[in-house]
Amino acid sequence: MKTFKILIITTTLLLANGCKDFEELQLDPNRPVQAAPALLLTGIETSLFEVVGESVGSALASRMLVFTDGAADEQYYSWQRNSFLGYNSLRQISKMVEEAERTQQDNYKALALFLKSIAIIEITRLYGDVPYSEAIQATESVFKPVYDSQQEIYIQVLNDLEQANASLDADNGTIAGDVIYGGSIEKWKKLINSFTLRVLISLSLKEGNTTLNVKNRFKAIVDDPAGHPIFESNDDNAALFFDDKVNMRYPFLNSNNFKTAYYMEESFVNLLKNMADPRLFTFADQKPESSALPETDFDAYGGLDGSAPLATNTIRLVDGEASRADARYYTDPVNEPSVLMGYAELEFTLAEAAVRGWITGDAEEHYNNGVTASLDFYNISESDKDDYLSGANVVYVPANGIKMIITQKYINYFLNGGWEPFYNHLRTGFPVFTVDGGGVLNNEQVPKRWMYPISEVQTNTANVQDAIDRQYVEDNINGVMWLLKSE
Repeated sequence: MKTFKILIITTTLLLANGCKDFEELQLDPNRPVQAAPALLLTGIETSLFEVVGESVGSALASRMLVFTDGAADEQYYSWQRNSFLGYNSLRQISKMVEEAERTQQDNYKALALFLKSIAIIEITRLYGDVPYSEAIQATESVFKPVYDSQQEIYIQVLNDLEQANASLDADNGTIAGDVIYGGSIEKWKKLINSFTLRVLISLSLKEGNTTLNVKNRFKAIVDDPAGHPIFESNDDNAALFFDDKVNMRYPFLNSNNFKTAYYMEESFVNLLKNMADPRLFTFADQKPESSALPETDFDAYGGLDGSAPLATNTIRLVDGEASRADARYYTDPVNEPSVLMGYAELEFTLAEAAVRGWITGDAEEHYNNGVTASLDFYNISESDKDDYLSGANVVYVPANGIKMIITQKYINYFLNGGWEPFYNHLRTGFPVFTVDGGGVLNNEQVPKRWMYPISEVQTNTANVQDAIDRQYVEDNINGVMWLLKSE
């Protein structure tokens, strides 16, 4: 009788479960489908603000480092296709907006406008036209998004950044989960507006484009410090700090590859030596053949030619001619923070805008502010700062304004600027990257872009082909995107 009762109960439960909606049964109770926007924000910030890891490839392409364990594509300009992994950040940002709307926390929606602007700018600078208006819409059955023109993307970004600055408000609630500014509305506004100035200066070749109106947009921000605050010191830097904890340590810590295969690039070292730049002592270790010299002797440092064949550099390496990057990069778990954008960069941007006549500020003053901020970031002593700023090759010369500003901006980005130094070179031509050492591929040309991902070519064929046809003769790394064409 007991067995019969158990059978009846079991059958009843099975029948009851069988009446459940099929979709309900697909839900895994151990996998949440909702999350507080604060939890999502932390991960998004960590992903977007950690630019140090990307800086190694950029340092090779931008003639700051040399790789000696093989022929690196970035160093020899032999790259081809890239990926659309950057859209992962846009997916997370979209989810944060969804959760912010569900929980009625509008400040997260404002931050999302800024964060997605960072993500899409990085993507479009790789290729040119890319999906944006229809991107991340698989849930709406948009599996083959159209490609927006680069101009349309930049217009949308500029509008979104303006809205983000206007929308952030303490009355809209606190910002929890913020590992960059600890929820400070004022700090975020400074970053949003400073980043907007970065975007606008990157459009310097579009100065005559009346639709973009870059000059007036730039001036409107600078002339409105109350409504559009910008960075005022290194304390405002958009920095992700590292910690000696699991998954929070400096990216190159204990990297044997970084310790043994990466060396300083010769033209970069010579640039610093010619200006008697004390930052060289913080960037690099002494070369083996000069290890007996004092650390502050510029003759103790050397590099390899990034454009020379691997075999040539290997011989010079064995002869002790090359300096490694400073040991702190692979021994210090904290080291320096990863700076998405800093005060030094902003001052160099203002200096360039002044030279171009976009604002009425003093270009030399902004230039000196930028150099000083960079030296302060690296804890250079006051006496060394004064000596450096008064050096013959550092004192600002108006006739060489753009070159000097971009060169100092370039130095400031060492292992901490992502691909900014490379993109600034494409826009301005400064500094000149060596290509004549005999090892560079791509007909000794600096590439202008990456080819579209093979996954797009295979699955979104019509849209990617349409984008190629309207921009380039063919999909190759030397195609000149809209951003790099003068108007």
